[in-house]
Amino acid sequence: MKRKIIHDHQNDGIDHQNDGIDRRGFLECMAWAGSGVAWTLGAGIASSRAFGQQPVASDAGGFSFVQISDSHMGFNKPANPDVTATLRAAVDKINALPRIPDFIVHTGDLTHTSKPEEFDTLDQVMLGAKAKQVFYVPGEHDNSVDDGKLYLECYGKGTKGQGWYSFDHKGVHFVGLVNSAALEGMGKLGTDQLKWLAADLAGRSSSTPLVLFAHLPLWTVYPDWGWGTQDSEQALSYVKRFGSVTVLNGHIHQVMQKVEGNVAFHTAMSTAFPQPAPGSAPAPGPMKVPSEQLRSVLGVRDVTFIQQGQSLAVIDTPLAAAVGNDKPLAAGAGN
Repeated sequence: MKRKIIHDHQNDGIDHQNDGIDRRGFLECMAWAGSGVAWTLGAGIASSRAFGQQPVASDAGGFSFVQISDSHMGFNKPANPDVTATLRAAVDKINALPRIPDFIVHTGDLTHTSKPEEFDTLDQVMLGAKAKQVFYVPGEHDNSVDDGKLYLECYGKGTKGQGWYSFDHKGVHFVGLVNSAALEGMGKLGTDQLKWLAADLAGRSSSTPLVLFAHLPLWTVYPDWGWGTQDSEQALSYVKRFGSVTVLNGHIHQVMQKVEGNVAFHTAMSTAFPQPAPGSAPAPGPMKVPSEQLRSVLGVRDVTFIQQGQSLAVIDTPLAAAVGNDKPLAAGAGN
């Protein structure tokens, strides 16, 4: 496999359901939509702007990175018969940002069935991104076939265990976690990873901004569908002393936000297809919408970290506006 893009690790993602869910009320709940996330970090608090807007003055001295999730390369069912095209559209949105992100974070389910050609397709699309460094964590679709061996072969250099790792960038500490590995099971970090996380954070100043990213949510979104991480409470106990903690994930293919004390949680939408809102369908899975509306429920989010203020706003912009509506899909507020 030829790999020209710079890769540093990867995360998780999986889809257990058959395609074809079509929920009449979904397009009325546009607050669930969004897919790529661009972050600009100054120090401390995060705020956001729509893709394409100029950075605010408080961005000075900070840096930006982009989050994408759930590309599902290889998926070709009616919910989206061309996931490559929608990933390219997300890359185009990223490239249109007024400043080139320092790197991209992909929060898992890069592929749909962990095939070599699916990883290769992802690589080829990502070659078009102006930001050439990509950090990955695996999703369940990336490690369900071979226990993640191919994923680790492609993106696991320098990682620990099933692919977890950390790095520092301009004063911010990033931690990539794996909560979909076959060894531990879906929605679990496991003893070894938790011990590593505690040690990784132990010597760091409580004033260091943290960004944790994983495939499944680190908070319980909807337990009936397994949308959560069983041992996340222990993991989150290690970050209580830090003043600024941002947690990013994918997996549920829709935007949700939650703030608990100093921790702000953000789920991201897929670049491939939507899933139903929690409890609105018998089970999660690819949800079909009219083809002309698909790109209006796959989108991008731009969030800015600033030094002052106590609010966090998130604005999600679709890959293409819904018919008769060219406004951002959703705005949320947090800490």
